[in-house]
Amino acid sequence: MKFLPSQLMYLLQDRRARRNIRLLSRFILVLLGIITLYSILFHLFMLMEGQSHSWATGVYWTLTVMSTLGFGDITFQSDIGRIFSIVVLLSGIVFLLVMLPFTFIQFFYAPWLEAETQSRARQKLPDDVENHVIIVGFDPVATSLITRLVKYEKEYVLLVPEVQEAINLRDQGYKALAGDLDDPETYRRLHIHKAAMVLALTDDMKNTNIAFTLRELSKEIPIVVNAENDESVDILRLAGATRVFQFRKMLGGFLARRIVGAGLQSAIIGRFEKLVIVEAPAMRTPLVGKTLLECGLRQATGMNVVGLWERGVFTLPRPESRIQSETVLVLVGSMEQVLVYERFVGNQEEASLDPVLILGGGRVGQAAAEILESRGVRYRIVEKNPKVAAKSAHMVLGSAADLDVLLDAGIKKAPSVFITTHSDDMNIYLTLYCRKLRPDIQIISRATLDRNISILHTAGADLVMSYAALAGNTLFNLLSPGKVLMVTEGLNIFRVRSHKSLWGKSLVDSGIRKHTGCNVIAMSSGETMEINPDPFKIIEEATELIVMGNAESESLFRRRYPEKDARV
Repeated sequence: MKFLPSQLMYLLQDRRARRNIRLLSRFILVLLGIITLYSILFHLFMLMEGQSHSWATGVYWTLTVMSTLGFGDITFQSDIGRIFSIVVLLSGIVFLLVMLPFTFIQFFYAPWLEAETQSRARQKLPDDVENHVIIVGFDPVATSLITRLVKYEKEYVLLVPEVQEAINLRDQGYKALAGDLDDPETYRRLHIHKAAMVLALTDDMKNTNIAFTLRELSKEIPIVVNAENDESVDILRLAGATRVFQFRKMLGGFLARRIVGAGLQSAIIGRFEKLVIVEAPAMRTPLVGKTLLECGLRQATGMNVVGLWERGVFTLPRPESRIQSETVLVLVGSMEQVLVYERFVGNQEEASLDPVLILGGGRVGQAAAEILESRGVRYRIVEKNPKVAAKSAHMVLGSAADLDVLLDAGIKKAPSVFITTHSDDMNIYLTLYCRKLRPDIQIISRATLDRNISILHTAGADLVMSYAALAGNTLFNLLSPGKVLMVTEGLNIFRVRSHKSLWGKSLVDSGIRKHTGCNVIAMSSGETMEINPDPFKIIEEATELIVMGNAESESLFRRRYPEKDARV
C-alpha cells in the first residue's frame, strides 16, 4: 500500500499508460452496450413467447449466458429464442472469456505492475542521507568499492539506467536506484548537493555526458570517472570531471613494476605522508633461504618488514620466518631507505638480456610494455589480433596457448612473463601452461575479479594484481585522505590517536602486535613523524599512531582500542 500513491502518479503521468486506460475504458463501454442490447432483445423475444420478466432478470440472463454459466432456470421455448441464446453465448465467449481478460492484462494490469516496479526502483534517497558516494554504473570496480564502503560504514547508492537491473541489484543486497543518467532530476533525487563523491563507470561518451550534467548542478561535487581511451582524458576534464583515472593503464604499470631484475627489486604500492610502502619479490635475491633475523634487513636498510605474501596468503612476519623464492616482502620506510634497499639487493645479479614476455596486447599489456621500455627492459608481446600486432615491432602474432608461438617469443629463456588478458579463465589457463613449461619463471598475472586471485596463485602465479581491487583501493583512498590507506589486497594503513590504555607504555610493552596482529609503522607528534620507531619508544597522550594490518587485524585493533576512548 505504501507504493499506491506513486503507482497512481505514474499511471496518470505516463502518456502510454493514459492511452491504455482510455482503450480499456472504451472496451468496457462497448461491452456494457452489448449487455444492454442483449437485455432489451431478451425482453422482446420473451414477450413474443408470452413471458414477462423484470429488467434485472434480463441482465441476469444475459450475463449467465455470456459467461457460459447457463443455470437453465430461464429458457426460451421457440427456435428464434434459442438461436438468440446461441448468439449471446458465442459473443460472450469472445468478449468476456477472451477479449476482456486480454484487454485488462494488456492495458491495465501490466502497466500497473510496471508502475509498481518503477515506484520501487525510482524512489529518492531518504532526506537524512548525506556524505554518500553515488556510483553510476555497475561492474567489478563498483563491487570492489562497495565492499570497502560497507566495511567502513560509508553510505553509497548505485545508479543504473534500467529499472529491472535496479530491482535485481536490490535483491542481491545492493542499494540501487534507476534513472536516466543524463537527467538532472535523477541526481536531485540522489541528493547530489549532499554527496561526498560521484563515480562514473560507464563508457567514455556516457561519462562525458554525466560529468557535464553533474557540473551544471554543482560546482563543488567531486566527480571521478574512468577513461578507457587516452583521447578521452582531456575531454572528460573539460566536461567537469575532477579526477580521471585509466585503471587498465594503472594496472599495467603495477604489473610491470613487479618484475624481477637488477635495479627493479621493489615496487611502491602506496604512500602515507612521508611513509613509503613497497612490495619486494624475494625471487633471485640473496634473501632467499634466510630468515628475517638472518638477513638483517632492518639493520642494513632501516626498513621494517610488516608482512609476507606467500602465493596470495598474507602472514605477519616473525624473526624465524624463512624467505622463500615465491615470497614477496611488504616493507615500510622512507624514500631514502627504499633506495638503500635497492642498493642492498638490486645489484646482486646481472639483469637478463632475454626479453620479458607479455601475453595479451590490450591496454593492460601495452601499459606494462611502456613501463618496461622506460626502464630499459626488453620485452615481447604475444597478441592474436593481427591489427593490434601490426602496431609494434615488439609484437609476436599468434595465440599464447600455442606452444610454437610461445617458443618463437622466447618462453624458454624469458626471465618473467606477464599474463594480461581480460579473461580470468584464459589467465588461469595460461598460468598453468607457463608454469608447466618453465617451473623457474616469474609469472605475474592480472585478475579481473577478486575471487580469482587465490585460484591464479594456486595455478602457479607468483604475483597477482586484481583490476577491481586496484581501482577499489584507489577510489576509496580519495574519500579518507590522511586517515585510511588501502595499499594492496586486504592490507591497510590507518591513523589513530593513542588509546588511554597505551599511554606511558613502550611499543614492545603495549602488546599491539601480539593482541591485534597490527604493526605500528610510525608515530606522529605535532609536525614530527618517526618512521619505524624504536620498539622501546614510549607512547604519550599526544601521540598519533600510524598502523598497518590486514582487514582482520585492523578490526581487532579497532575493537580493542576504540577511538571513542582515545584522546580527542
